[in-house]
Amino acid sequence: MFLNCHSYHSLRYGTLSVKELVAQAHALGIRELVLTDINTVTAIYEFKKECENKGIKPIAGVEIRKDGRLLYITVAKEFSGIGEVNKMITDYHCNGKDLCEMATEFDKVLVIYPLENIPEVLKDNEFIGIREEELTLLIRPEFQRLISRMVILQPVTFSTKEEYHLHRILRAIDHNTLLSKLEETEICRKSEYLRAEKSILEAFQRYPEIIQNTKNIFSSCSFEFDFKKVRNQLNFTKSRESDLKFLTRLAYLGLKKRYGLDHEEARKRIEKELKVIHELKFCSYFLITWDIIRYSNRMGFMHVGRGSGANSIVSYCLGITDICPLELDLYFERFLNLNRNTPPDFDIDWSWQERDPMLQYIFDRYGKEHVAFCGTNVEFKYKSIFREVGKVFGLPKEELDSLTTQSVEAHDRNKVVDRVAKYGKLLEKFPNQRSMHACGILISEEPITNFTALEMPPKGFPIVQFDMYTAEDIGLEKFDILSQRGLGTINDTVKLIKETRGITVDIRDTTISKNEALANEHLAQGKTIGCFYIESPAMRGLLRRLKCGDYRTLVAASSIIRPGVAQSGMMREYIFRHNHPDQFEYFHSVFEDHLKETYGIMVYQEDVIKIAQYFGGLSLADGDILRRAMSGKGRSLEKLQEVKANFFASCKGKGHSEQLTAEAYRQIESFAGYSFCKAHSASYAVESYQSLYLKVYYPLEFMVSVINNQGGFYRTEVYIHEAKMSGASVQTPCVNTSEYQTVLRGKEIYLGFMLLQGLESRLAHGIAEERHKNGNFQSLEDFIRRIPIGIETIQTLIFIGAFRFTGQPKNELLVEARLLLINFKPENRGLLLIEEPVQEYKLPQLKRENFEDAFDEIEIIGFPVSCIPFDLLKTTYRGSVMVKDLVLHHKKQVKMMAYLISRKHVPTKKGTMYFGTWIDVNGDYFDTAHFPDSLNEYPFQGGGCYLLLGTVEVDYHFPTITIHKMAKMPMIPDPRYAYDKDKQYDIHRQIREDVSMTSRKPYPQAHEIGLPRQKFQ
Repeated sequence: MFLNCHSYHSLRYGTLSVKELVAQAHALGIRELVLTDINTVTAIYEFKKECENKGIKPIAGVEIRKDGRLLYITVAKEFSGIGEVNKMITDYHCNGKDLCEMATEFDKVLVIYPLENIPEVLKDNEFIGIREEELTLLIRPEFQRLISRMVILQPVTFSTKEEYHLHRILRAIDHNTLLSKLEETEICRKSEYLRAEKSILEAFQRYPEIIQNTKNIFSSCSFEFDFKKVRNQLNFTKSRESDLKFLTRLAYLGLKKRYGLDHEEARKRIEKELKVIHELKFCSYFLITWDIIRYSNRMGFMHVGRGSGANSIVSYCLGITDICPLELDLYFERFLNLNRNTPPDFDIDWSWQERDPMLQYIFDRYGKEHVAFCGTNVEFKYKSIFREVGKVFGLPKEELDSLTTQSVEAHDRNKVVDRVAKYGKLLEKFPNQRSMHACGILISEEPITNFTALEMPPKGFPIVQFDMYTAEDIGLEKFDILSQRGLGTINDTVKLIKETRGITVDIRDTTISKNEALANEHLAQGKTIGCFYIESPAMRGLLRRLKCGDYRTLVAASSIIRPGVAQSGMMREYIFRHNHPDQFEYFHSVFEDHLKETYGIMVYQEDVIKIAQYFGGLSLADGDILRRAMSGKGRSLEKLQEVKANFFASCKGKGHSEQLTAEAYRQIESFAGYSFCKAHSASYAVESYQSLYLKVYYPLEFMVSVINNQGGFYRTEVYIHEAKMSGASVQTPCVNTSEYQTVLRGKEIYLGFMLLQGLESRLAHGIAEERHKNGNFQSLEDFIRRIPIGIETIQTLIFIGAFRFTGQPKNELLVEARLLLINFKPENRGLLLIEEPVQEYKLPQLKRENFEDAFDEIEIIGFPVSCIPFDLLKTTYRGSVMVKDLVLHHKKQVKMMAYLISRKHVPTKKGTMYFGTWIDVNGDYFDTAHFPDSLNEYPFQGGGCYLLLGTVEVDYHFPTITIHKMAKMPMIPDPRYAYDKDKQYDIHRQIREDVSMTSRKPYPQAHEIGLPRQKFQ
């Protein structure tokens, strides 16, 4: 009798998860149920599975609302009916078609209208829903004649009184209003809950025709769906067989290019892979990916194929990836195997500037009816819950700020706060809004609206109404089309080198992107600021501890730097074994035979598969199941137990003792959920090495590109410092030289207008465009005539020195600008037929103090350019030890003057600690550790220079300083406010550092790692 059920996917309306809805129906003995979420089919596939698990007949539908008002309810007679409704909703969301008051022509859909919206004429597939509380209205003649077309309407929105109040809160959040101001029409009725069908039938017993009509709907509708069917585009060519033929041809062409035709090992690997790819019906997936890459290459775009796809030699030969699986012993089974129920996807990165053209190509090439982004459900999070719920209860902003920044226990308790906390707790895990998946693209064989309605987010590409897990469940595998700034930096650097030096760098040449002597030296010294993935303080420290001087060690470092890996103790143990290869024994001969490259430690996910195979005797496919189950991707505890039992049984058959097997399994368990796929690490390492090579040989071009791609781990100031250290003369923006982005002129770097705080992007572009079109600006007056600009913006440009080509002091320019703009008429800009001579103003000489420019720069850009921060200190002391000598002071106390670059919050068992990164007066970097006791007395006080006192600890070639005391050093007062003491230290607060926070568990101590260094007896 329940034709109109809502789950919490009726966003900010329903209060029941699909699981709860079905479980409650089952408890009441209900045998049939229709899910009709508001304007969405998000949950219908989960609903079908849950219903069938409970022996309930599922039926799918959609409740159609416009501006919050119920128009009608659609119920699909069969699955194709959902497609009809999806097309209508898609037209509304994406194509600008309005939702009509009355339903359009449907073929396989039944329509139920509420009493408030009855059409003049009912079609054969249309009915009127009547609620129990509306039965008294049937005495009216206009309704009596319609009884034969009526059905029972018993909506379901909540299940308890508490949930009814939660529904009201959700409605208030949706309308951005106070609970007390909610209109009755904006909330559901108090009767909208599941109850025994018997009580409903009793209420309608005088109207057997209505009961029968309702039963007829249930009997005439069904929801058949094959979850095992592949729904991606099935063929790239005309048929599956011709796909295989074409893929084989491409693979062998790639074999010739990558290896030469006589490479027997590569040939056999290709044959093996092609067989599996064909058997799993994955040829079209490879060919579509190849086609996308082919277009990218044709456009001159740079891409990186990474992730487990790089385990495939076919993908390497097709040019999808650039990692040779033979060189690194990468397992194809990690990517694709016959036991894998859910095929994986390729992860392909482009520059952030080139991703949108790639997306446009995919939508155009494969048809907008067949392509869409994956959706994702954005849940109510802690901060948003308390802010949203607190707002509907009428709490003031100050209290809302307090609620969102403190834990529940820390709140001042009162009746309202308690209610906010109570209902906030109920909202946890509720979907709040649908959004676009960051990178997942679906390409379907059938029109995608057969499975889902589409929505159009602000980004401009349509999204499906479900997430990647549902897509996977129904047979739609995504293509991950990603973007990143690291590739943009590499791409821009190569272009800039061609422009400035006339040199063409083939950055994909493996002799320079994997193994180059000078680049290896920089790598071992951690000189990697600006380089993709290897520039963070932690990574630079790891590179130095490992003396990482080659590509293979870099691949390992890319995996063991990950927080989860370090959490397992693997990183610390790896560093020890790398530096002391003679001070440990291999746990077992299999570990020595197959993990010698990583000193017997399972650094990569492939290592788990190796140990499962060679130590445990499992097949490669079973080893991958074990890895997936442990990493949480298999999502099947039952399957994990089964594979674990097989592992122990197989080990027993190989003669391993119970104790030996248990320790091997413990190590697998410790590492399987943490480590990187080796191919993923290798892909990262190649890109890291490419950026490092460019930094080493073309440092100025590289740093300019880093700045223009808006950096990476650090703020722009750090990259400008790196450019200076590489010999650049860095100039503030100039209207006659600078562009929107930062530019390189010989060894001079002119900062871009984009870096000026408060300068509109449109105006920043316009200055450069006008100069290119009509020549350099001759004077300030000429500039004002040609550029539509106000006094505040002109002041910003004057203060930053953008008119220094005039030779006039800033003070004079400011006076002149004001005089010019008093009488200037904007409508005359650009209309002067005869250029009038520039008017000369005789102004009194206005003196400027030393360092006024530096404070202008701090105010407008955020940091000084014309001097270094140390120049602005009141003290001339610069420390007793410089960074270059730190390794000579192991276990000694040192005093240093340093400028703060970044600090990272790290939890420990004794409380919060920080790792700091600094530069000394020579510009060299060093790192510090600040433990809880020290921080309590000597906390960080924002960006600036500090006097540090601490003890040097040299850990495997890498010095750090454990800080005992520190004090932020006073800077000179702002000379621009010499006569206004209240403002002399305002700008100082704009000097900042990079702060990164983490809430992970504390790392284990050395004695807690438990990885044996002796052969297991």
